[in-house]
Amino acid sequence: MEIFVLDSYEAMSQKAAADLLQIMQGIEKPLICPASGDSPAGLYKELVEQVNTNLIDITGWSFISLDEWAGMNGSDEGSCRFYLNDQLFGPLKVGEERIVFFDGRAQDLQQECDKVENFIDTQGGIDLAIVGLGMNGHVGMNEPGTSAALRTHVADIDIVTQKTGQKYFKEPKILTQGITLGLATLMEAATVMLVVSGKHKAAIVKKILEEEISEARPASILRNHPNFKVYLDKDAAAGLQSQFR
Repeated sequence: MEIFVLDSYEAMSQKAAADLLQIMQGIEKPLICPASGDSPAGLYKELVEQVNTNLIDITGWSFISLDEWAGMNGSDEGSCRFYLNDQLFGPLKVGEERIVFFDGRAQDLQQECDKVENFIDTQGGIDLAIVGLGMNGHVGMNEPGTSAALRTHVADIDIVTQKTGQKYFKEPKILTQGITLGLATLMEAATVMLVVSGKHKAAIVKKILEEEISEARPASILRNHPNFKVYLDKDAAAGLQSQFR
């Protein structure tokens, strides 16, 4: 595990974007799994700026879904796909043929799980997964108590996530289920980047990085990954022991 603590959100985002581009340089046709959420927004902004300014060729890049709310897809404002269309896929002009994403409006959600797992297999695995951190320690929609052995699955959403998830919507939404890559699937990615910002995340950052690895805090499982990189601004890192800051 590598932990990078930067003085500001902007510096953290720049560091994560620079590392992402360096990792991608050595891969001919990379498969990237991006998370939606507040913390990685700056990373995506920096990435778009770097790609457009330096005319970096990303035509070989493909993207796979991390998660999506059940009952929603890219047509729903506040959905994971809607967010990524706005922050990443649109600005990078990524063609639809290079994006495989969960459709939470599909009749058969298990079929959506199979679709994504099959695409990952055909691409030879995920080269880079970008994930955020929930207030309860979730990663993707792997909520507390989720088995580390689970692959992509339909998830029951924890009450904490149901409440915090409302911030993405203009009106109250029922957020009881979602579709997500499982912890076992994420652990097979070549590199996993965890991006976390803000003082409100400091307590859970401390728990997942310093306390016992446990399915009660799913993000802590990622500490067992051989190439796990953590990017924090100083506010998110405020609770960590001095050797991590």
